Amino acid sequence: MSNVKNFGATGDGQTDDTESIQHAINDGDGMLVFPKGTYRIIRPLEIPLKELGPLGISGSIGTATIVMDGPGPAFRLLGNHGGTGDPGSVKPATWHSERMPTVRDIAIEGGHKEADGFELTGTMQAIFEGVMIRHVRHGIHLVKRNRNIQIVNCHIYHNRGVGIFMEDLNLHQVNIANSHISYNRLGGIRIERSEIRNLQITGNDIEYNNTPRSFPELPNEPTAEIWIDTTAEGASVNEITIVSNTIQATNSKEGRNIRIMEKRNSSRPPGLITITGNIIGSQETNVHLSGCYGVSLTGNSIYSCSHRNLLIEDSRLMTIGSNNFRRHTEKAGTGVRLIDSQDCTISGCTFHDEALEGQKSGASLLELEHCQRITVTGCTFSDGVPYGIDALNCSDVLVTGCTIADTRETPRAEAAIRFKGKGSGNLIASCALHGDVSNEPSAGLSQNQ
Repeated sequence: MSNVKNFGATGDGQTDDTESIQHAINDGDGMLVFPKGTYRIIRPLEIPLKELGPLGISGSIGTATIVMDGPGPAFRLLGNHGGTGDPGSVKPATWHSERMPTVRDIAIEGGHKEADGFELTGTMQAIFEGVMIRHVRHGIHLVKRNRNIQIVNCHIYHNRGVGIFMEDLNLHQVNIANSHISYNRLGGIRIERSEIRNLQITGNDIEYNNTPRSFPELPNEPTAEIWIDTTAEGASVNEITIVSNTIQATNSKEGRNIRIMEKRNSSRPPGLITITGNIIGSQETNVHLSGCYGVSLTGNSIYSCSHRNLLIEDSRLMTIGSNNFRRHTEKAGTGVRLIDSQDCTISGCTFHDEALEGQKSGASLLELEHCQRITVTGCTFSDGVPYGIDALNCSDVLVTGCTIADTRETPRAEAAIRFKGKGSGNLIASCALHGDVSNEPSAGLSQNQ
């Protein structure tokens, strides 16, 4: 093993250990070991995997800390893999020299405002396990092209940029699991201008990734715990699962817990995204889906917003099932809004507003605007103000088997359901309505109670 102290590093937290550690990287045996201590560096440690061969970095069960006192990443891992995740596309030299660079049990801290944790490009099967990264800009920055990344059991915490940033990237097969990704000013996990396939975000605590909570002294920038933006030319995401996470925040201007922005009219349909079994709450909007196609949002507890629990815009083929939409505090709100969307199903969900006077926004529990072919079935709406369901300029909306009730001692709802504007083919059937239906003749609504 290449003990960095055998190459001249001191680990005293004061001495510049950059040259000594780079010496250990270049001339060691590939197993880079940092004994207990604090190692100060002032420029990125470059690791060209093709020249150096397989690499492992160990921080001695978390007792070693790297302080990056200069701009750029503490470690820059450079591979040359240009193939896919298919074993047949991986060159023998990659299997021999570059596969599975592994970083374990080490802490990275930033001492410079432009310091980053790790930057990876061209890597194959990189593994991060038991790594802590804090006080840098971006924690783990994935750029250009990588394959088969695993980030597990890590703490990416209180950074000025993004916790895990996928930017201008082609990446297939990435697992982010069992990690604490929190208090990062510009987001927990963020994807921009990239082609991503097979991304699993599972079992993580992703919270408070916004300016007010993490860096209140700095100007606010809109952000999200999970931010996926594929609106740039050539960008796309497919085969994404967001499962069994706690995704929580502090309300921030234009903030989201989950924000997915896709390009509706791209040559290849976006989508194949599942969001299931998460706790999602306390933001301006909890889940915001724009331009999406074929997203499943099921089995989540989604609570406490200042705008909407769920906002869907310009989207199609959305499955919204068995979610609990509610507020958690008196100051928060609740509710779902669909705009300019088609072919969506909302089933088995509960919508509840505990506030006596309704939400400060004046929004109903479910709002539909300029939508077509929406099915709402088997849902329960309680204590909405002014309405349980409010539809404007919609067609072919089917509301069936739902219960809409106002349980207050003095009812506050103006009606159970309202349809207004221009529409056709709308139907209410087999519902238990504790209140009237407000129906403008032009809305094209029929009732079969």
